[in-house]
Amino acid sequence: MFQPVDHQKTADAVVEQIENLILKGVLHSGDRLPSERDLAEQMKVSRPVLRDALKTLEERRLIEARRGGGTYVCDLIGPIFSDAIIELIARHPDAINDYFEFRRGIEGQAAAQAAMRAAPTDLKRLQDIVKQMHDAHEAEDLSVEALLDVEFHHAVGEAAHNVVMLHTLRSCYRLLENGVFYNRGRLYHHPSARDELLQQHVAIADAICEGDAVGAKRASEEHIDYVRGTRAEAEQLDQREQLAGLRRIKPIKNSTRS
Repeated sequence: MFQPVDHQKTADAVVEQIENLILKGVLHSGDRLPSERDLAEQMKVSRPVLRDALKTLEERRLIEARRGGGTYVCDLIGPIFSDAIIELIARHPDAINDYFEFRRGIEGQAAAQAAMRAAPTDLKRLQDIVKQMHDAHEAEDLSVEALLDVEFHHAVGEAAHNVVMLHTLRSCYRLLENGVFYNRGRLYHHPSARDELLQQHVAIADAICEGDAVGAKRASEEHIDYVRGTRAEAEQLDQREQLAGLRRIKPIKNSTRS
């Protein structure tokens, strides 16, 4: 991951290299950097030069030294919405449609760009995730399916090779991981949802691997449309169930005529 540095550029070159790794999504929030000794050896710089570079990165709030040892990439994925707006949306569920509309547009674009720009390693990662999805589906492991769902969309975003889109999607998926807009687990209890979702992810991956930008965009948009519609159906079913619970059958009282 870390390459030898041109000694004429010294600390600035170290800073630039690590910044690029963070910007391009190679280093993630929370990733631990190698020890000072190992990192200096990998980058072929002296430890004083490395310390100067790390100090600059720390001042730029890109890395942090933690108690107990170790230097880590800071949490760089800020919230796409403030807590106040999230609570506001929760009180006005109609706004959830706007969330899906946003995802439909940006994910469709990401899938199309991934089909045109994905490197062989990106394609292998997508194929590996899809295989794990098949395994989790057969094992009926809903929790793993949910985790792989998010990992799949992360992989598509990274394969698009657009750093602004990458970090926007990561922020967006943090809401998905936290269940802010909808509980993905509820989708899996909808009849045929697990089968449909798996096939939709397969269709997206296949189109990207085939370099079919139009097909990838269409498959991604259809996936979001399905999730939006199924979520709405699940919510309506819950509402009907709650109403049915209020309509309890009252016991019939026996009456005798005198």
